[in-house]
Amino acid sequence: MVAKVHPYPIEDLGSVIVQLNSLKDEFENKHLTELFAEDQQRFQNFSVALDPIVYDFSKHRVDQKVIKNLVQWVHAQELSPWIKRLFSCEEINYTEQRAAMHWALRLPKNDQQHPKVAEHVHAQLERMFSLVNKIHDGQYRGATGEVIQDVVNIGVGGSDLGPLMVSHALSDFKKSTQKPLNTHFVSTIDGSQLSDLLHKLRPETTLFIISSKSFGTIDTLSNAQTVRLWLEKALGQDQHILKHHFIGVSTKPEKMTAWGIAPENQFLLWDWVGGRYSLWSCIGLPVALTIGVDGFKQFLAGAHAIDQHFQTAPFEKNIPVLMGLLGAWNNNFLDIQTHAVLPYDGRLKYFASYLQQLEMESNGKSIQRNGEKVDWDTCPIVWGEVGPNAQHAFYQLLHQGTQSVSSDFIAPVHRYNAKQFTYVDNADALIEQHHLALSNCLAQSRLLAFGNQALDQNEVSDLPEYKKYDGNQPSTTILMQELNPYSLGMLIAMYEHKVFVQSVLWNINPFDQWGVEKGKEIANQLLPILNGEQTDLSVLDASTQGLIHILMGKDHV
Repeated sequence: MVAKVHPYPIEDLGSVIVQLNSLKDEFENKHLTELFAEDQQRFQNFSVALDPIVYDFSKHRVDQKVIKNLVQWVHAQELSPWIKRLFSCEEINYTEQRAAMHWALRLPKNDQQHPKVAEHVHAQLERMFSLVNKIHDGQYRGATGEVIQDVVNIGVGGSDLGPLMVSHALSDFKKSTQKPLNTHFVSTIDGSQLSDLLHKLRPETTLFIISSKSFGTIDTLSNAQTVRLWLEKALGQDQHILKHHFIGVSTKPEKMTAWGIAPENQFLLWDWVGGRYSLWSCIGLPVALTIGVDGFKQFLAGAHAIDQHFQTAPFEKNIPVLMGLLGAWNNNFLDIQTHAVLPYDGRLKYFASYLQQLEMESNGKSIQRNGEKVDWDTCPIVWGEVGPNAQHAFYQLLHQGTQSVSSDFIAPVHRYNAKQFTYVDNADALIEQHHLALSNCLAQSRLLAFGNQALDQNEVSDLPEYKKYDGNQPSTTILMQELNPYSLGMLIAMYEHKVFVQSVLWNINPFDQWGVEKGKEIANQLLPILNGEQTDLSVLDASTQGLIHILMGKDHV
């Protein structure tokens, strides 16, 4: 089922854009203080509650006219049919002749609309759940018979950022096991993470997950080869040893087998899952090991709830649609080219980094589906940090700099409770700290929006200019009742579908990443030169030639 037809008559795209440009002229200099003064029910009118999440967009420079015309825009771009095409097996990733079915990874086991796909997905999930339970119960052991105590995920990009972000975010929900189980992540190609990690681990009790959709990513395979040599040096080169210490997750079983991973330790992906959308599959094995099988099922259920909401809610109350429209309004009409993600919860430390890949790799495109250059600026620069840290770093620029920046503030309503933190002598102190974080979250969004109007008006007239604030920086506030597997699944899926909405507005393909692929290809061309296997540098530019000479010790800096 797709979103309901909008009650307003749909105009052609040109007329919609003319109207939005007219509204742009009106709202470029209209201040948020005016908008709040004009509508005493502004929060109620410009927020959406979808238990357990509240999405407040009242601090954006919009009114009902703007929202109406933004919805007209997305209708003119035929978002409803595009949503239907997304939730099908159609190859909407046309440059790679693939579907984009990450939503299928969180289908219920007995889904009636896509029974075959659900069957394939759950076959792999059940195998993963079986492994997770064996490890948690101490039944999965290393080659010497000792219980696994450390799991190292080796991946890069979507095979690293997603599992890392979620495992850290849900650390409060860590599954208790017979022996402590620690999860580690390795992604850097220079080996720095490995060099810091391996000397802390015991080969006998360490399990490695090699996550690579293609099982050909040089970053991942280089790290995998290093740990293989480390393991073989300690335990020997018997294939029996590899069987006990390596798990593979890929679309390429034949490559995993050739590398030495036993077939029973191989978990499969599908070509219709992009790396940055693969978290919900067996790429999420580190997450399942962290929070347990039931927690991972809740994580999938939260994302599925947003899938249903995205397909059925009217666009005016559809959170991913609103996220996409407001971002495009800021980007394309109000000329706001950067977007800050500011979670007020230390557990979301890696969330901004995760969204950088999700948004900029997906929509950092300049060619439309028809092969022509885009008419719009596409994805803004996404950046951010945990809010309390960011306040002491770059908030100065947000408040008094020359750049216009839109922001997402994210926070849980409840953070600490006595049951969860029985080891703390005074849980009330932690709750007070959470309230301190929340007060800062609300204060910062308030000052960004209203500027001097948020200050004591008796003091404003006497303040020097360098202590004054213009405000009028738009922001969204997303509140969750609690950061848990279900709500985090919802939050991530909201951003996934936001990306899709904007791709429809800009008429681009959000599911390929040819810019990334070309960089890898050129790196593979240069590697033989640095390894001394090729000496002809004539095809290279003068800068690269000069740098290679220095790197190979032929010239001095």
